[in-house]
Amino acid sequence: MSTQQPFPKKRLALFGSTGSIGTQALEVIRSNTDRFEASILTAQSNEELLIKQALEFMPHTVVIGDPARYQKVKEALQGKPITVMSGEKALEEAASLDAYDMMLAAIVGYAGLRPTLCALDNGKSIGLANKETLVVAGDIVMQKAFQKRVPIIPVDSEHSAIFQCLVGETRNPIEKVILTASGGPFLGKKPNFLVNVKREHALQHPNWSMGAKISIDSATLMNKGLEMIEAKWLFNLRPDQIQVVVHPQSIVHSLVQFQDGSLKAQMGLPDMKLPIQYAMAFPQRIPNDFPRYDFKKVSTLTFEEPDLRTFRNLALAQEALEKGGNLPCVLNAANEIAVFAFLRNRINFLDMTTVIEKTMAQVPFIQQPSLQQYFDSDGEARSFAADLIHL
Repeated sequence: MSTQQPFPKKRLALFGSTGSIGTQALEVIRSNTDRFEASILTAQSNEELLIKQALEFMPHTVVIGDPARYQKVKEALQGKPITVMSGEKALEEAASLDAYDMMLAAIVGYAGLRPTLCALDNGKSIGLANKETLVVAGDIVMQKAFQKRVPIIPVDSEHSAIFQCLVGETRNPIEKVILTASGGPFLGKKPNFLVNVKREHALQHPNWSMGAKISIDSATLMNKGLEMIEAKWLFNLRPDQIQVVVHPQSIVHSLVQFQDGSLKAQMGLPDMKLPIQYAMAFPQRIPNDFPRYDFKKVSTLTFEEPDLRTFRNLALAQEALEKGGNLPCVLNAANEIAVFAFLRNRINFLDMTTVIEKTMAQVPFIQQPSLQQYFDSDGEARSFAADLIHL
């Protein structure tokens, strides 16, 4: 008779359950109901999908960020054993509950920082899909995780790849990490082409299905810049240990080079469900029916240097990475405002870089900011960038 213990069910708090990462995480849960349950679901404004998710997964708590949509969610879930909350503070309250084991931090942008800090205070492990949390206040977030002795497991495909390559390599120092970039929809294009790019073109990513914000960041290569800053904090690296190469096929998700010159790569088809599942089930790998990579079907894998003269957002992010302090926080805030404006056709594609560059030059530099100074820098950068665009 087998004495093997069943896999203990992991209770997951999906912060950003209606977005691209959140919906794919729920697919993983749906396929593994013996292993996972969704105990907290949150959304900012997509109340229709949040209600549908709540009725299917019956979580302990649901949070709708926009208070104007609270009544509709509350009424739809009336009579169900689900606590319904609303507003920004409710996200922090939910993160402080003891109703879950792991937070999947998938709220887009700066808004994900405070709930993640609350989860860490609560001693909860984090599956981190929100790179901006570490871009804005990486030193404070990682220090808190260290103090609380809780893991932060990356969900970004590139950082998940590095994390997977480092399993079993604890005693072996990293020489460098190589983040792969698809190059986005405008690979090989020059500024005279990009000046006329419209919102719908920029949202068409060749390999990945993502939300609007991250799709635009991929098109400008800002996404890769943010990932460089995230990698610094996740893996305790110096800026000179982080390199970006353009790999249009998106099969090699990133590489680690060790001090003997050996390179380890993690490969697979571009499917975010794989790093999501890996983070949720870590340290186990669990079976799935996702499509498999077939070497017979792919003739070439190519790698090239990014074009920093055309895609200057990546150069600005590298500058923020090297200078440190509050500059990555300022870069991120300006970028969020610029992307917001571009998605509403208020500025053109290349204007986004100008807004970010001017904001970085304007907001006073602080070498070792407190958490409050990070919050203040974020607010100041947003105000200045919004004034530039006349938002």
